[in-house]
Order: sequence, then C-alpha cells, then structure tokens
Amino acid sequence: MAFDVITPVKFGQAAITTGVTTLYTVPASTRALVKEFSIANTTAAAINVRVFFVPSAGSAGTGNAFLYDVPVPANNALQYNGIEVLNAGDTIQIQAVSTGLIIIASGGEAT
Repeated sequence: MAFDVITPVKFGQAAITTGVTTLYTVPASTRALVKEFSIANTTAAAINVRVFFVPSAGSAGTGNAFLYDVPVPANNALQYNGIEVLNAGDTIQIQAVSTGLIIIASGGEAT
C-alpha cells in the first residue's frame, strides 16, 4: 500500500487508567503514522506508564510494548516525537500504575 493521501489526525486525548485501555484503532484500508504524543502527570509523585502498539487481533504485552514502566516525573510530561507505522486494525493501548496521567496523541492516516 503506497501512501497516496496522508490526513493529519488526533488519535486521542484521555486519562490513563490502571487497566489496559485502547486509545486508537487504525481504520480498515488505512495505515497510521504515529508522529507524537505527550503524557502529562498531574500529580505530585512519579507514575509509571505503558504504551503498546498492538497488532490487529493481538493483545497488549511485553512483545508489543513501545514504553514499558517508564516513569513520568511529578507535575511534568513525557514527550515522544518520531514516526511509527501502524497497519489497519492495529491499536494504541495505554496503562498506568495509578491515576493522574493524561495522554494526547497525533499523527496521520494514510490511504
């Protein structure tokens, strides 16, 4: 699949909970380019976060972890800026050790 058209997309903005949660699912016949995300810690203590890029029909685990138990400093943010490609049906899934983290992710969808 060639990248004929790339449309900027906000993949999601959400509070990260202690359970694994899907932030974004790549639509059918589409590839997604993860360009950047920011994870803000709104608490006075560091909180570990996990971000997974899960293949279609897969589940979150160490084999598809992008970030795994990475601490987000108190009252601070963790930022990523690069390019990762996800295929149709793939998901971005998130999890934290405790509440208090917010994620905003964006990139592009290619059709």
